[in-house]
Amino acid sequence: MLSRTADSLFWLGRYIERAGNNARGLQVALRMSSLTRDAAVRDSAWRALLIATGCAPGFAATGAEPTQEAVVRYLAADPSNPSSILSCIEAARRNARAVRTALTVDMWEAVNETWSEARRTTAATFAPDNLPGFLDWVKSRTVLFNGAYADTMLREEAWRFVRLGTTMERADNTARVLDVHHHAIANADQDGAVAYGQWQAILRSVSALRAYHWVFHARLEPRRIAELLILRPELPRSMIACYARIEETLEGIAAAHGGRRGECHRLAGEMHARLRFGRIEDIMTGGLHHFLTATIDRNLELGRQIQDFYLQA
Repeated sequence: MLSRTADSLFWLGRYIERAGNNARGLQVALRMSSLTRDAAVRDSAWRALLIATGCAPGFAATGAEPTQEAVVRYLAADPSNPSSILSCIEAARRNARAVRTALTVDMWEAVNETWSEARRTTAATFAPDNLPGFLDWVKSRTVLFNGAYADTMLREEAWRFVRLGTTMERADNTARVLDVHHHAIANADQDGAVAYGQWQAILRSVSALRAYHWVFHARLEPRRIAELLILRPELPRSMIACYARIEETLEGIAAAHGGRRGECHRLAGEMHARLRFGRIEDIMTGGLHHFLTATIDRNLELGRQIQDFYLQA
């Protein structure tokens, strides 16, 4: 497969996943800000979302205050933000069009129809009364695309690169969501409605609230939340589940290339092994924030290594 084709497939998966992640994050921030009348607490929720999405530097450059209206506009629709939902949809469609023949009919229709509908959005779409419906729509379109490529693509290189992009983005998002709320997890002795709301927000950000109760059959506890999102392979968005798929997918790509491997394979295997043999007690003792920031940095390096070895070869 030509590297430019692999690159488009990889980023198609990443952009679709990023749009869905941003939609979930916005839904959670809206919920959190509605639970308090304290303006400082509300602004804190929107700042946390900007950090979790990696958009804090870009938003700061606009000079705007992190109010609900400003953050929603920046993360949902601002064309100057390459990670806004509408920008992600635009970039996904551009990449899909570049590799149209590598996609199934269902995949192309999922992307193209999403793009067509997104182009019809107006300022009214992002008004407080209409925003929840828009975010639900984004989530449903992401699920539709993921289902289309999972159910209709041949298990060949094209499928592997879409899957790799999707899973890389998902792993990064889970680590960032946990990291931005690491104080709420590390301070396990805190209690009350605010703390409970933060714990719920973490789980809702990765669609894992019901999964938590199914796995643990218990009330929310910070350490168990961290364990679920980091070390439990049953959860599709957990870090260990993501890195297991990343390693497996890279091995499949290597096999198709005559077994040739690069630094990205070693790094993916190392990251998976660290989680596979890790213990939540050791992670918490060593510092959750330190662990997560190190993982985010390693994920960025893994992305660079994949780019160098496969996508710009």
